[in-house]
Amino acid sequence: MRPNKRDELVRKSLQVFYRDGFHATGMDKLVVETGVSKTSMYKHFRTKEELILAALRLRDETFREDFLSRIQELADTPAGQLLASFDVLREWFQQEEYRGCLFIKAGAEYQEGDHPIHKQSAEHKQIMLDYLTDLARRAGARDPEHLACRIQLLQEGAIVTAVFLKSCEPAQEARAVAQVLLDSALA
Repeated sequence: MRPNKRDELVRKSLQVFYRDGFHATGMDKLVVETGVSKTSMYKHFRTKEELILAALRLRDETFREDFLSRIQELADTPAGQLLASFDVLREWFQQEEYRGCLFIKAGAEYQEGDHPIHKQSAEHKQIMLDYLTDLARRAGARDPEHLACRIQLLQEGAIVTAVFLKSCEPAQEARAVAQVLLDSALA
């Protein structure tokens, strides 16, 4: 089924926001980049912030779907899936268009904790933490919440480091540390 105009606008805007950032991308730029008229854009979204929130929701949905399904393809045990998450990060870092995490960017550009864009970004990170906690619990970790927090911290650090170093190596280094943490949590 062909995506409707609104969905297409969100998808194209997501690409622009990911590439150029949120504050640096005005509605005029989005009109040019997406090929959607300003009238049509404002018909679907009253403000740029509404469009950003829609783009973040789309990114959350597609990222989690791709990320989690790839983890399950690589490992069939919860402990293996915790470690495989770093392999999936490494694959992501190797992509030509990799520019880091859109949610980290959004949280940095909209730092007020009660701002809807900041809250949307924090919600994504919480969902990912809940997923890791569930994996840690199913793996048999003594303190699954603690292990999941540490794993997420390693993931987030690898994501940021990969942007600055233009390297996929942070994923491998973080995986090695995660292995030590996992071994300790399961002992």
